[in-house]
Amino acid sequence: MRRQKSECCGCGVCTAVCQYGAIRMTFDKEGYAYPCIDRKKCTGCGRCREMCPIGNSISMPEPEHRCFGVQAKSDNDRIESSSGGVFPVLARKVLSQNGIVFGAMMESDGAVRHFGAQTPEEVERLRKTKYVQSEAAGCCRQIFQSVREGRQILFVGTPCQCSAVRRYVGEAENLLLADLVCYGVPSPVKWGKYIKELEKRYQGSFESISFRDKREKDNGHTIAVRIDGREYTWPIGEDCFCNAYFCNYLLRPSCYMCRFCTMERESDLTMGDFWGIDKVRPEWDDGMGTSLVIVHSKKGMALWESVREDFRYFECRDEDILQPRLQSPTAHPGWRREVFFRLCRILTLDTSGRIMRRLVKR
Repeated sequence: MRRQKSECCGCGVCTAVCQYGAIRMTFDKEGYAYPCIDRKKCTGCGRCREMCPIGNSISMPEPEHRCFGVQAKSDNDRIESSSGGVFPVLARKVLSQNGIVFGAMMESDGAVRHFGAQTPEEVERLRKTKYVQSEAAGCCRQIFQSVREGRQILFVGTPCQCSAVRRYVGEAENLLLADLVCYGVPSPVKWGKYIKELEKRYQGSFESISFRDKREKDNGHTIAVRIDGREYTWPIGEDCFCNAYFCNYLLRPSCYMCRFCTMERESDLTMGDFWGIDKVRPEWDDGMGTSLVIVHSKKGMALWESVREDFRYFECRDEDILQPRLQSPTAHPGWRREVFFRLCRILTLDTSGRIMRRLVKR
């Protein structure tokens, strides 16, 4: 197992692969999950270390490398998606082949877990951006079994989660991995704290949140929260959780050293926002989002070619899409991170953020 916290991405694949039940994930004081080993059960077989995506790279068979700017032709797919509406189109294709789509789903209590959708209605629960780390290890055995049964599988997650699934399942023609251009994952415990603060503010029970609502056609810069059947909205720049996230205070230690922040991935496809579309194709910048799709494998290309008629798209060069998280990890904020966590132990996220802004301005 990894000894430094920066060497653990929290994917949990070590718990899934341990046949002796010797590993469980526990939260540290910052709210991040790490493996805890029961030495009485551990046999020292080393399978957990072999499966770990940190420090162990995989060579992609028959690699491809092509980049596209993409918008779904369906207005509804774009409105209900965070970027250009790529995911629902891919998901419908896989379902039409008697497949299963695994993606992050937010429960009514705010917890985020990976779930295997087998109907269009279930896929709807996997849409939207979630600035929260999902629990994905629980579905590894289901993916493994479904692949062995010959089912088409699409797994969508962070790059480290995709790497973990590829290691656990192995190479298979019917396993497709689509990773995301990932900024980093925040503390799920701090996310839970924020939900409680919202419930107290609006005097009700949390039901759902859209971090990238598009009703204002502002490229998803609106937050929409539903509490006890009522909806509340505000600009993302005024949200204390998102401000802390994009100030890099809330990221997991491994995110500041992420080896996946490059153009080369261990997935079949990469999806994300097309940053700079206003410069590359200004006529596409309508405030409703454009997706970036990078194809990494022949399997990925086959999937793309099977659905591309459902999109408006153009092929582009690497320099057109080379955004920060395709070049290097998110920068560590230094002393500010530790101070923010100390403040959060006794104050609300909103108050902690206000204090941090005053400290940084000094």
